[in-house]
Amino acid sequence: LFSTGAADTCQVTVTQPRFQEADYSTHTVFLTCAFSASGCSSSSPNVLWFRFLANEHEDLCTPGCTDHQKYKVHLLSENNISLQINDLTVDDNAVYICGIAFSNSGSPRSKQTGDGTVLTKTAEKQNSNGKVIFMIIASSLLFLYSTTVFTFFVVYKKISSGRKIFQAIAQELQKQRYTEHCRQPDDLEDDTVYQNR
Repeated sequence: LFSTGAADTCQVTVTQPRFQEADYSTHTVFLTCAFSASGCSSSSPNVLWFRFLANEHEDLCTPGCTDHQKYKVHLLSENNISLQINDLTVDDNAVYICGIAFSNSGSPRSKQTGDGTVLTKTAEKQNSNGKVIFMIIASSLLFLYSTTVFTFFVVYKKISSGRKIFQAIAQELQKQRYTEHCRQPDDLEDDTVYQNR
């Protein structure tokens, strides 16, 4: 009975750094977790890692990691653990929680989690600058294209309106010539009729 009671006094405390920031050029990050255990068995505890995104909770290593290429758990010393995150992107920004569990203990304090580490990877500056430069170039090209099309349209309108005016003048001249040409025989007939009378 005393040995069972002693086993139930297992008490775990887990501590994590509150924040960890990674530069945009960082591809691998290590999140640390420290724990202390009193009254627990000498067997190694289960190390668990979870993360909380904006709208969901995700199990990363419980205790086996879901993605062995992305996540790895390292035992740094007897009471210090780290979670290695590879191929780090801004999508990995989340709250990472470390959990320690002595599964052979029935004590409610034998399974504890830390308060979590807020991991933040800054966005790639070069990429954002590149996007801004691309937008400026694209806007400039679009402006030049619009200006060229507008100028071409105006010039074409002037040319076509000039052609219309020229065509109208030519048609008017043609009409005048045609009328003059048609009137001449009538005038001659009128003169001859008048002379005969």
